[in-house]
Amino acid sequence: MEYHKDRFEDYSLIVVEEDKWVAILPANRIGNTVHSHQGLTYGGLVYDHKVKLANCIEIFQNLLFFLHSNAIEKLQIKTIPSIYHYQPTEELSYALFLANATLTRRDSLTVIDLSLTNTLSTVRNRGVKAGIKNKLEIKEEETLDTFWEEVLVPNLESKFDTKPVHNLEEISRLKRFFPKNIRQFNVYQDENIIAGTTIFESENVAHCQYIATIKSKKELGGLDYLFNHLITEVFKQKRFFDFGNSNVNSGRNLNKGLSYWKESFGAGTIIHDYYEVQTANFSLLENSLIN
Repeated sequence: MEYHKDRFEDYSLIVVEEDKWVAILPANRIGNTVHSHQGLTYGGLVYDHKVKLANCIEIFQNLLFFLHSNAIEKLQIKTIPSIYHYQPTEELSYALFLANATLTRRDSLTVIDLSLTNTLSTVRNRGVKAGIKNKLEIKEEETLDTFWEEVLVPNLESKFDTKPVHNLEEISRLKRFFPKNIRQFNVYQDENIIAGTTIFESENVAHCQYIATIKSKKELGGLDYLFNHLITEVFKQKRFFDFGNSNVNSGRNLNKGLSYWKESFGAGTIIHDYYEVQTANFSLLENSLIN
């Protein structure tokens, strides 16, 4: 998170038991509110697989007590989507329920379970065939400059009047830190870039952080051709392929066309939740554990 430390007042917490770390909460502070770090796509309370449900409740109670004791009134916390866990791990969701947390945002992530047989829709098949017919070429690139400067930034500016969360310098620095986890795939026609995607790769998941195509080249089938290749070849050994969300307005609105495009590769929906909890509610957890 250091590459954008100037944007946030860090308030990350470490939970220690008998001199051993048992949990961490990447976080930043705004006024009297602490947030699951707003510079992270996913985040929340991270703990070892040996932590049991009762332990998690105690950890969360102590976090709330610590925050309350330090004049923090609210905690805005996001859960970690289930596909990023190594085993069933929703202890935090139960602890949030006990603390009367309020659901403030819900994103819909479009995900393919690669352990299952997935079928492309007819329209996606047509796109793949168009890519073949148009002699498109897919390349994995070591640098992100071409995609950022010629495709992603112009696309976001023209369609949404916005910019990528990461500027080119930031994403390039991240890629230098994590060369095996951040991968760039571009699509070319006659050596000219027409589309691409930036993938954040973890042990079980290939996650699409950025997807873009040149609008005037959309009919060439670049994205369909690219993602069919990534799903069936490059990342076929992963457990999940995560297209990310298609939401705006804190999950209250869905980009129907974008969601459909992702689903037509054989994907379904999982949920990514955000909660707000009053730190004074640590007291609600005191009597939640019985023998």
